[in-house]
Amino acid sequence: MKTKTSPFKDKTLLITGGTGSFGNKVLERFLDSDIKEIRIFSRDEKKQHDMRKKYSNDKIKFFIGNVRDFSSINDAMRGVDFVFQAAALKQVPSCEFFPLEAVKTNILGTDNVLRAAIENGVEKVICLSTDKAAYPINAMGMSKALMEKVAIAKARSLGDDSGTTICVTRYGNVMGSRGSVIPLFYQLIEEGKPLTITNPEMTRFMMTLDDAVDLVLYAFVNGKPGDLFIQKAPAATIQVLAEAVCKHKGVPVDTKIIGTRHGEKKAETLVTAEEMLRAEDHGEYFRIVADERDLNYEKYFDKGNKKLEEVVPYTSDNTERLDVDEMVKLLIKMGEIEI
Repeated sequence: MKTKTSPFKDKTLLITGGTGSFGNKVLERFLDSDIKEIRIFSRDEKKQHDMRKKYSNDKIKFFIGNVRDFSSINDAMRGVDFVFQAAALKQVPSCEFFPLEAVKTNILGTDNVLRAAIENGVEKVICLSTDKAAYPINAMGMSKALMEKVAIAKARSLGDDSGTTICVTRYGNVMGSRGSVIPLFYQLIEEGKPLTITNPEMTRFMMTLDDAVDLVLYAFVNGKPGDLFIQKAPAATIQVLAEAVCKHKGVPVDTKIIGTRHGEKKAETLVTAEEMLRAEDHGEYFRIVADERDLNYEKYFDKGNKKLEEVVPYTSDNTERLDVDEMVKLLIKMGEIEI
C-alpha cells in the first residue's frame, strides 16, 4: 500500500503571531514531521527567546517584526510556501479602549500579510478568526469581521487560477489560550481567591488548542479561494465552567459575580443565519463558500431570499451544552496550561 505524501514535506511554513498559544501547539504537532522549516514571526523577542530555549530545534527560524510593518513581514515571507496568519489583538477590553490599535493589527496587518504572501508566491494562506466576528458588538469582533472581509475579497480578486489560495477559519473560545478565562480561574484557585464570574448564564463555545490546529489543517487541505471554515463545538455556561475547574482541582466551588465586561455578549455566534444559507455541512465542520455576487446589484433589487426567515444561526446557546462532568473531561483533555 502506497503511503500518502504529507503536503508539508520539505515545505516552509510561516506562523505570524507565532509565539502565542496557537504557534506553540503547531510546533508541538509539526517538529517531528517531514516539514523543512517553520518560521516564527512576532514582535515579542522575550517570547521568541523562551521558545528558542524550550524547543532548541534547527527547523525553527525566528523573525522579529510586526504585521503592521509591510517591509518586515515581506522580508520574512521570502521562500515561504504556506502561512498561518495568527497575529492579532485578541483582548476584548483592550480593543474597546484602543480600537484603532485593533484596526492596525487585525485589519491592516492582515492585508500586509496577504499582500506579502501574494508578492512572494506563497501557495496557501490560512487566516485565523473568531466567533466574535459573527454579529460583532465589540471592537475586537468588528476588526476581525473586517479582517475576514479583507481576506475573502483578496481571494475573490485573485480568482481560482491564482498561485495563492486564501482561506479563513473561525473558532470559539480556545481553552487555555491567551484571553481564555481558564488560566485566570486556575490562578485564582492557587491564590485562594473566589473565581470571578461576569454572568453565570453566559455561554461560550469550548475548544482545545488541538481542535484549533485541526480546524486550520482541515482548511489547509480542503480550502478553495475565499472559503470560511468553522468547527462545530460544544458550549458551556460560565457557571458550569467555574464549577468544573473547581471539581478538576479538587477545591470547593467559590465564585463571585462581577458583572459583564466591556463588549461582552451573553452568547456567541459561530455561523450567522445569513451564512447558514450557503453553508456546507462537512460533519465536524461547516464550509461557507465566498459570496460570488459582483458589484452589479441591479439584478438583486427585485429578488430577495425568503429562506433567511427559515434558518437560525449556530450559537453557543443552541449547540451541544456540556454539564459539569463533561466539562471536567474536556479540561483533562486540554492538559496542563501555564498560569
